[in-house]
Parts: sequence; structure tokens; C-alpha cells
Amino acid sequence: MADRQVEYSDINRRKFSKLSGKLALWVGLVTVCGTVLTQVLFYPLPLWFHVAFATFVGLATYFISFKVLAWRLDLARTTLKNVRKHQFHNLEAAHLPQGDELNALIWQVYKAGLAMEKELQELRKIENYRKEFLGDVSHELKTPIFTIQGFTETLLDGALKDERVNEKFLRKILVNTNRLSNLANDLVDISRIETGELAMSVSTFSLEKCVEEVIDGLEHHAQTLNINVSHSVARDLPDIVGDRSRISQVLVNLVENAVKYSNPGGTVEVVGRLLPSGNVKISVADNGIGIPPQYIPRLTERFFRVDKSRSREQGGTGLGLAIVKHILSAHDSKMVIESRPGHGSTFGFTLATVHSPAKKNGVKVS
Repeated sequence: MADRQVEYSDINRRKFSKLSGKLALWVGLVTVCGTVLTQVLFYPLPLWFHVAFATFVGLATYFISFKVLAWRLDLARTTLKNVRKHQFHNLEAAHLPQGDELNALIWQVYKAGLAMEKELQELRKIENYRKEFLGDVSHELKTPIFTIQGFTETLLDGALKDERVNEKFLRKILVNTNRLSNLANDLVDISRIETGELAMSVSTFSLEKCVEEVIDGLEHHAQTLNINVSHSVARDLPDIVGDRSRISQVLVNLVENAVKYSNPGGTVEVVGRLLPSGNVKISVADNGIGIPPQYIPRLTERFFRVDKSRSREQGGTGLGLAIVKHILSAHDSKMVIESRPGHGSTFGFTLATVHSPAKKNGVKVS
């Protein structure tokens, strides 16, 4: 980087010598005129001496101006021009050491260029994210829409009168309609959470009762898949501080995922234990198929699925863990994932309680 900076500085000194020469030349000419006038008025010497002395002073002023002042002004001008054109590859040339006021000005130009470069990178990242998101939404919508369209056309073509298939087709239409409804609801939720339109309703509540309600609601679905869901949340845990409905939504998503990716006869357990800090750690553990380590960092991305076919077959929208991440973030918490292929997974997070320190005893309210 240092070599590139030196090389660029040398190039610019040659490139801008014409403009820099003009500035330094004006300074030199003004100095010559001033020197000649001073010499003539106050020092009665031969004219040739006045001219020679003034020329020497002018040339010295010119070179000093060029060395000290002019090339740095050109550097600032060129850097600003490149920044305006979104050209940042030569930005390091303006990274001058702190010194006089002109160096300080160039330093601010350099910092402004860095800030603009970072903002442009973020904008490009957001644009790519938007394009990817629209593509994902379009893909997620196509499958259920085409399925509904296909079964409906089949029914209208005569299958409606065939008692052997009409009910089966109608049930598949209903499943895909529910899938569209779930996708729409999840999109609305994640949009409102990200934009801050969905405020968290903070209260205190019993973690044990919240977990029991979640398990009761999913028990029938788990039994049909021969999965045993249980919990080991101590009765004497202090009450949780947070949005009860949103924490319930987090638990539903995590338990549903654990059931979905468990093998028949598997187990899912929700554990809650008190930490020395006064917070409570909540874990949802299963002994299912597990997650390859390279996929774990991407689990909370929108529409990311490790097993796409299995998730879609069971009605997943691919937004559940993204919503979980945002809800936990609003509660000043972060999800920690541990998993080994073939040995199951554990999704854990912490929540503040009424016994937590004051600085952690609240959630972010939009």
C-alpha cells in the first residue's frame, strides 16, 4: 500500500505540474514585483542588481510554493474529483500524515472518501440483497400457486366428480393455500420488525407456562411424526421480562424446526436454567439429523434451507429463523447454534428476568 501511495503521488506530481506551476508562478510573480518595488524604493542600487535579486527571490518562492503548497492542493482537487466519480482505487494517496492546515484538509478529504466508499458498498450490498430477496419470494410463491392452479384445473376438467381423488386434491389445495397464507404472514412480520413498525409489548411472565403452552399446541403434530416433545423448566425460575407473544413465537419456530428435522422416535426438549448473571438460558435440543457446520452461519438468512425439499414438503416458508433472530435482537439477545450431523442440534438464547441487572432488564421498544 505504501508503494502504491508513493507511486501515485509521483504520477500526480507530474500530471498536475502544469496546474501547480500556474499557482506557484503567480505567487512567484507577485513576489518578484514586490521585491523589485521594495528594492527600487528603499535601496538605491543598480537596476540589474534589483532585477537579479528579485528574479532569485521569485524563483525561490516559486519552487517553495510548488513544493510546499501547490501539489497538495492538486492532490486534494484530484481526490475530490475521483470521489465524485466513485473512483476509490487511488484514495490512499490522500492519506497524508497529520501536519499543517492543508494536510488536515487533505486528511478530511481522505476520510470523506472512505465514508462514501463504505456507503456505496453498503448500497450495492442492499441492492444485491433486494434482488436476491425478490427472486426468493418469487420462487417461493410460484410452487404453491402452480400447485393450486394445477389441482384446480384438474378438478374442473372432471376430477371434481371422481370421489376417489376430489377430496385428496382439495386437501392439497388447502395445504398450499395455508402455505401461501403463512408466507404472507411471515413476510409482514419480518418487514414490520425490521422497519421498527412492530413494537414489543414488554411485561413479566412465567417461562414455564409459556413453554407448556407452546408444547401443548404442537403436541398433536409431533405425535403424528412419532416425536416426543418435553421440557425441563424449573418452577422456581424468576419471571421473564419481554414480549410474551413474541417469545412464544420464537419457541414455536424452534420447536417446530426441531420436530421437522427429527427422525421418527426422536426427542425434542426445551430446557430453561438460571444463569449466575440473573438471566435465564433457554435451549431447544433435539437428537435429529443435525446440521453441517458450513451451513450454520447462514441459518438465519431469509429463505435459506439446509434441506429444501424436506422443508417445503412440511410447509416451511424459510423465514422462521430470520424472524427469530430479529425478535431476539429486540430483546438484546442472540441465538447460539450447536449441531453435529447425525447427532442433533441445540438452539439456545438468553432472556432477562426480574432479577437481571438493570442494564439488561429491558428490551428495545420501537
